[in-house]
Amino acid sequence: MGKILRTQKLTTFSELLIVIAVIGAILAGVYYASPGIRTSISKQLSGMDVNQTDVNNVTNAEKIEIPSKDISTEVSEKPLVRIAGYAWNAQSGIIVANGGPKTTKGSLMEKNGVNLEIIRQDWLSELRNMQMKFIEEFDKGQAFPSSDKSVFAVMIMGDGAPFYISSVQKALDEKYGKDKYHLQVMGVVGMSYGEDKLIGPPSWKSDPKSMKGAVISAVLGDGDWVTTVNYCFANGLKVNPDPTTYDADAVNIYPSENDDYIKSAEELIKSQTTGWTVSLKEVVNGKLTGKTVSRKIDGCATWTPGDKTVFDKLSGFIDIVSTKEFNNQMPTAVIGVKEWATKNPEIVSNILKSALVASNQIKNYEDWKVRASEAITDTYKMETPEYWYKMFKGQSATKNGLTYNMGGSKVFNYADAMQYFGLTDGVNRYKSVYNQVSGYLKDLNPFGFNENVGEVVPYDQAVNLFFLKNINDIESTSADKADYSNQATEVVASGEWKINFNSGSAEISSTSSKEVEKIYNLLVQAENTKLTVVGHTDNVGNPDGNLALSKSRAQAVVDYLKQKGIPASRFQLIDGKGQNEPLSSNNTPAGKALNRRVVITLLK
Repeated sequence: MGKILRTQKLTTFSELLIVIAVIGAILAGVYYASPGIRTSISKQLSGMDVNQTDVNNVTNAEKIEIPSKDISTEVSEKPLVRIAGYAWNAQSGIIVANGGPKTTKGSLMEKNGVNLEIIRQDWLSELRNMQMKFIEEFDKGQAFPSSDKSVFAVMIMGDGAPFYISSVQKALDEKYGKDKYHLQVMGVVGMSYGEDKLIGPPSWKSDPKSMKGAVISAVLGDGDWVTTVNYCFANGLKVNPDPTTYDADAVNIYPSENDDYIKSAEELIKSQTTGWTVSLKEVVNGKLTGKTVSRKIDGCATWTPGDKTVFDKLSGFIDIVSTKEFNNQMPTAVIGVKEWATKNPEIVSNILKSALVASNQIKNYEDWKVRASEAITDTYKMETPEYWYKMFKGQSATKNGLTYNMGGSKVFNYADAMQYFGLTDGVNRYKSVYNQVSGYLKDLNPFGFNENVGEVVPYDQAVNLFFLKNINDIESTSADKADYSNQATEVVASGEWKINFNSGSAEISSTSSKEVEKIYNLLVQAENTKLTVVGHTDNVGNPDGNLALSKSRAQAVVDYLKQKGIPASRFQLIDGKGQNEPLSSNNTPAGKALNRRVVITLLK
């Protein structure tokens, strides 16, 4: 190899060792000095790292000066960038990072050289129009589209992204030609944590099967609708895909007036207090009977303050399930224009960086929560800082002996965001949400999705993590983690899934691959729950053999879920009942098929 070190005192082999050591030290130095390099490496784990500490495992972070309320002059010469979003406190991190609707002095956006305006817009159609306007101006050659009606990105509920991105993509393809422009999820900055929910009588919680035949008012395709459908699916209940019909054997969704979640709440109240009914065409076994039935509204899917309206006006209704149980379902997603973002990667990454750093401060310091509440009030022009401050923590109350919960959102720091996309533990939570909702869109066809949009943009095209991975030099305390150390006692949902096995075998049949994938996606969304898995068989064979077979089949499901990343500590019980608890008669093939099942129960 020649005399690299140019000394006669060292042998060639010794020189080689020294060179390797020096190169290793240089690479190690670069590695540890560059968080962006470290975090870009995904770990492939068989399970998540679960510690025994409290879930809100925030440790000390260096405190950053709170931004002023004066508009920044330092970034006034930089190009103005606009983002629009709902009035939702899960976005408080990005808002206080900006100091308010416009970048203020001492804010993190100012420190990162971003001149940002955040615009409140509560109507999805208007958010869509604003992004389409941006693309129109960008297409005409404007490097930084600047009209008041245009925004580079929107912030919406991430479970709504499959519908939003797919429908906009269709419009873009029609206007500009296929695949000239794209929208993509570029990051997440917070999440709903109990704010969005299904409301109904307590019996729906104690006996979910009692929901069969109910009519629930909801905004079709919205996150509350997803929560409701998730709950039905987790309990093995059918959902009637046609909102104009009534199926007594399924849960029926009635589309609320004007696609307004407040109307969902009001329609439940109106129906329960005045006897108001809706007319629906009756369906039996998937066929119209020719009859029309009048039905009351039995429950609603809504979010705060729709829930408060129900609890104020009605007695005997509680929150059945919410985004607290399906805790990964509804992130606040930043959806931007891909072609503009790739020309301005530092701006996009710095916006995300500023938001995630501010969120880290919110998670650590009360005065940052207070300042964030003020910034939210100033941005949305609604409610008071006290109102938004309480929304960080959620609220509960008791009425006539029933306890109900309201509100609740979380913000994401950098570690939360990286974990959410599976970049640190290999479990991509958002991919599970995106794929599950994509299936609902195709199967349940809200808003005529199949006729009007037709095709869901695949996850890998709809999500772009480059801008998140591109963030460097950022401080973040640890991510929130699920805590499975305690015995869970309360049933959240219990579904009896028909997973096919080869005859006499505990090997999951390939015909069930889609079903077990749906189960996995559902369990990832409800990550904070513990699980019991119990197998059952029909009466073919002897009882002892069936008992062993049922346990083996339960274990096969557990093994599948574990290799996908569900941690072993999450399974509280794995058991089999053999042929001892049939659901139906074993005298018919159909009855036997019902009895061959695996029951997965979600507990908290």
